[in-house]
Amino acid sequence: MPLAVLSALSEPTRLGAMAILSDGGEHCVCELMARLEATQSRMSRHMKVLKLAGLVVDRRDAQWVRYRLNPDLAPELGAIVTAALAAAAQDSPERKVA
Repeated sequence: MPLAVLSALSEPTRLGAMAILSDGGEHCVCELMARLEATQSRMSRHMKVLKLAGLVVDRRDAQWVRYRLNPDLAPELGAIVTAALAAAAQDSPERKVA
């Protein structure tokens, strides 16, 4: 499982999505698309990878899908996510991950 998490977090759009979701809220795919400047199909593919890695859960709301961090994520995997987000923020201080 840690390998799937690391692989999922290795892509900038997915890492950006995780940064947005790290506020603890639920976000619709339309918001993620707008904030990350991604098409609907591209964003859906990225979110599927995050979901398969167990990092996010989704909920259908009419025509939209809403995502949030997986509340049942194991603490050690949560630590990996936190470290990846912190490293990304340090890597590019002029460009925030989210």
